[in-house]
Amino acid sequence: MMNASTRKETALADKSGILSPPNRLTLLRIIAIPGIIILLHFPGKMTTLIAAILFSIAAITDWLDGYWARRYGMVSNLGKVMDPVADKLLMSSSFIMLTYHGWVPAWVVCAIIGRELAVTGLRNVIAEKGEDLSASMLGKYKTGFQIAAIIPLLLHFPYLGIRFHAIGTVFLWLALFFTIWSGADYFIRFRKLLRG
Repeated sequence: MMNASTRKETALADKSGILSPPNRLTLLRIIAIPGIIILLHFPGKMTTLIAAILFSIAAITDWLDGYWARRYGMVSNLGKVMDPVADKLLMSSSFIMLTYHGWVPAWVVCAIIGRELAVTGLRNVIAEKGEDLSASMLGKYKTGFQIAAIIPLLLHFPYLGIRFHAIGTVFLWLALFFTIWSGADYFIRFRKLLRG
């Protein structure tokens, strides 16, 4: 029989384990990706609307899982690894499908995904050196503008006289600007680590 102390330790382990609430939200974000891809494979006003809603919900879980993990002490090693992977999969998959339909320039998506891969490699070096991995404000702006671009670009078609594709395109250029700026900032700030 477990005593009170053992039960408490087990409960805390469960909270920060594989099926903790933040990790479940991360998993839901990954599960949403095939749904978005399938919906965009059959573009129409209804399917793009549903894809945009699904993406929006997935994007909200990105903020929510981080908040829960920090607020209730449910940070786990799995969460630290899977959360950024889920974000990059969600963003990259959406951008690739938008390119597939010719709704965004391919070179812009190549620049955005290339930056993500380069910074991920740099973050691995930073982690090995034991340096701070927290995202900069520029990185947060980058993510915010990417989300703000993807949602109207997914909608694509005009609704209620609003040209969502045009709105998404404006945010896309801002996202590209912050993507390049934040990527350059990362490499400049940690250039000393790359020499050793």
